[in-house]
Amino acid sequence: MKTWNDYKEHVKSTDPEIAKDINEVEEISAIVSAMIAQRNSMGLSQRELAAMCGIPQSSVARIESCKTTPNLGTLLNIFQHLGLHLTVTSSLK
Repeated sequence: MKTWNDYKEHVKSTDPEIAKDINEVEEISAIVSAMIAQRNSMGLSQRELAAMCGIPQSSVARIESCKTTPNLGTLLNIFQHLGLHLTVTSSLK
């Protein structure tokens, strides 16, 4: 295996439980990355975003560093202030 993606795909194909965990982490990472990118593009600091949302700056920092996963209400509050929308799709066929 030459790359992280090669290894990741190998592990996902051999262990369904680990595949589920990897997918969950990647989904959370994509949400947090979008949040950080939008905050930065708006020129907002974590402190400014936190004040807009009525939450502590430390909460924004913990979310952005993936040390905590926000509840849905907090995530929607942050997204609203950033002008982002959460879209839910089904992976069931």
